[in-house]
Amino acid sequence: MIERLDYATLQHLWWLLCSVVGALFLAMTFVQGGQSLLWQMAKNQTEKDLIINSLGRKWELTFTTLVLFGGALFASFPKFYSTSFGGAYWVWVLILFTFIVQAVSYEFRRKPWNIFGSLVYEGFLFLNGVVGILLIGAAVGTFYTGSNFQLNDSNFVTWTHPLRGLEAALSPSISSIFNIAMGLFLVFNARTLGAMYLINNLELGEVPEMETRLRSACWQNLLLSLPFCLLIVGSLLFMRGYGIVDAKGTIEIVSFKYLRNLLANPWLLGLLVVGLGLLIVGAWKTAKTSETRGIWLGGIGTVLIGLTVLLLPAYNSTAFYPSRVDLQSSLTIYNASSSPYTLKVMTYVALAIPFVLAYIAYVWRLMNREKIRIEDTGDKAAY
Repeated sequence: MIERLDYATLQHLWWLLCSVVGALFLAMTFVQGGQSLLWQMAKNQTEKDLIINSLGRKWELTFTTLVLFGGALFASFPKFYSTSFGGAYWVWVLILFTFIVQAVSYEFRRKPWNIFGSLVYEGFLFLNGVVGILLIGAAVGTFYTGSNFQLNDSNFVTWTHPLRGLEAALSPSISSIFNIAMGLFLVFNARTLGAMYLINNLELGEVPEMETRLRSACWQNLLLSLPFCLLIVGSLLFMRGYGIVDAKGTIEIVSFKYLRNLLANPWLLGLLVVGLGLLIVGAWKTAKTSETRGIWLGGIGTVLIGLTVLLLPAYNSTAFYPSRVDLQSSLTIYNASSSPYTLKVMTYVALAIPFVLAYIAYVWRLMNREKIRIEDTGDKAAY
C-alpha cells in the first residue's frame, strides 16, 4: 500500500506526522508551565519540593518529544532543518541553552555539594519555563510571518539579519508582534496545563492552601492566554500569506491566504474550535469544581490547537517557511522534503509508532498510579 503512495501524498503525510509530534510537544509543556509557577505556588520548602518532585518525573518526556520533532523534520524536510537551524542559529542556541540548564537543574538542585544553592537552579527552571517556550512560540510564528534568509542555487543559506533568528521576537515590526503573541500564548497555555497537571498528580489533601492557589492559577492563566489567542486568530483572518501560484512552484504574496486555507480545509477550523473548547472546559472544571482530571481535556485541546497551527501554513499550496527577502527562496512541503525513496522508507518505520505510543502510555500509567505525597519529597526523593 505504501508503495502506491505518490510523492505529494508522502510529503503531506510526513508534514502531518511531524505536526503531530510538534503538537504533542506543546501538550507536554505542562512541565515548563509548572516550573514557571514554582515560586508563585510554593510558599515553603516542602511545597516547593513537592512540585519539583512531580515535574522532575516528566521533564525528560518533554525534552525527548522536542528532540523527536527536530529529528523528524531533519529526516523528512532537510532543507527546512538546514535553513532554520543553520541560519537562525542564535534563537535555537538560546532555546537549547534553556533546556540544558533545565536538565542540569533537576540533576544538581538537591546535591549536597551544590555550591550555587537551590535558588539558582530554580531560576534556571523558570528561565526554561518562560524564555524557552516564548522563543519556541516566536519561531513557530515565523511559519506565518517569514524569516530573513536567501538560498542560492546550491541551497546555501544566507541570513540577512544580524540577530540570526532572534529578530523574530526582538525587531520592532508588526510581524514581531504576531510572533511574540504566539510565544506568550504558549507560555500562558503551558502555565494553565502545568496547574492542571499538578492538581492531577499531587496529593493535595495535605496542602489544601496550595490546591486553592493552583486552581486559581489555572483559571487566571487561561484568561491571560485568551487575548493573545484572539490576536493570533484575528491576524490570520486578514494576514497576507505566501502561496504557490503555478505548476513551476512560483511563490507570490496572496491576500487573505490563511483565511483561504481555512475555507479550503474546514476540518482545520474544526480542530481549532474543538481544541479551544476542550482547553477552556478543562480549565473551567479544574478551577471551578473539585475535578482533578482537567489536564486530559486541556492536553487534548492543546494537541488539536497545535495541529491547526502547524498544518495551516503548509497545506493548500502554501510556503510554510517564507523568505521575506527573496520570495522564491521560500520553503514548501514540495521543495523542502526528502526524496520519495527516503519518505517511503521512513513511512515503513513509522508503522511502529502505535506500539511506541502504547509503551509510553503504559509507562505513564505506571508512573502516575499513585499521587505524589509529602513523604516522597524526603531524602529518597528523585529531585
